[in-house]
Amino acid sequence: MNPLILLNPGPVSLSKRVRDALVKEDLCHREPEFSSLQDSIRKKLISIYTLDSTSWASVLLTGSGTAAVEAMIAGLVPENQRILIAENGVYGERMTKIARAHGIKCDVLNSDWLDAIAGDELEKILKQKKFSHVALVHHETTTGRLNKLEQLGKICKRHGVRILLDGVSSFGGENIEFEKWNLDACAATANKCLHGVPGAAFVLVNRAALAAGRSPKTVYLDLSTYLSKQDCGETPFTQSVQCFYALNEALDEFIESGSWRQRNATFQHRMNTIRNCLDELGIEQLIDREESSCVLASFKLPPKKTYSELHDELKSSGFIIYAGQGKFSSEVFRISPMGDISEPDISRLICALKRALT
Repeated sequence: MNPLILLNPGPVSLSKRVRDALVKEDLCHREPEFSSLQDSIRKKLISIYTLDSTSWASVLLTGSGTAAVEAMIAGLVPENQRILIAENGVYGERMTKIARAHGIKCDVLNSDWLDAIAGDELEKILKQKKFSHVALVHHETTTGRLNKLEQLGKICKRHGVRILLDGVSSFGGENIEFEKWNLDACAATANKCLHGVPGAAFVLVNRAALAAGRSPKTVYLDLSTYLSKQDCGETPFTQSVQCFYALNEALDEFIESGSWRQRNATFQHRMNTIRNCLDELGIEQLIDREESSCVLASFKLPPKKTYSELHDELKSSGFIIYAGQGKFSSEVFRISPMGDISEPDISRLICALKRALT
């Protein structure tokens, strides 16, 4: 029997090469071999978007993408400064919860989940009030929307405001212009576009910005402590060694295959095939194709078909799809093309979709 193909937005179906890396030899995180592994991962992450390692650093954490986002927000906003959080989905709203939990002064630019973050509204708020940072989500997987960072980054740059970016489901699959978009940091994870496993996350951070940040009210998620230790080849706490092995192997596979540009092209090709099939079946997308990321798309459930019915029918054919969130939980299904998926797998998926939806 073929293994289930995961079409949820992480974790992903692993390649044999990455899965095999999980069972490498046991390793103590205080040994030089772990230091070499950690350094290897950090250098590869910095290279993906050709960042200068004298100005930028990758900081590795054991945790989920949310851990990386929390560490970023907790450590980068200077004392007595305010952050503006732009929300248009679950993950933007989560950033607001994080800021408030850490006692960080924050304002919210709230948009409907179906809408883009409005540049004119952002401009208006930045004219009225002073902020050190704007925090927002690059790819909001609530809907599949790819927020327009080029436009929003220009607005922030005009007002001298830096961006903290949740790149959890875009890093490695979409273009990220760190300098052009005025970023101070980008939080991400191993188990999405990079095709690693859950348990390893990271923040790519501007070194000067982190040095100017606050002393966070957290021990485990203190980015400054991680950075100082990792720059010396150490780690402040036990890291998930096996997850790091897998991430290192996934990064080798990623770089050898053409890095983010090739992964973007691969995801686009798979997603277009799926969209075209669903278009022919009369299934509507939740938001326009042009507004969506290559990493995920949301589709409206047809009349008289529940999510549970569609999920179970596709699972019986070997595929796992994903439900909508919040107000869309009974109206939408989501599909992501990430992971070790072959062309024959996509062909089988198309057949399964046609059986389930006709």
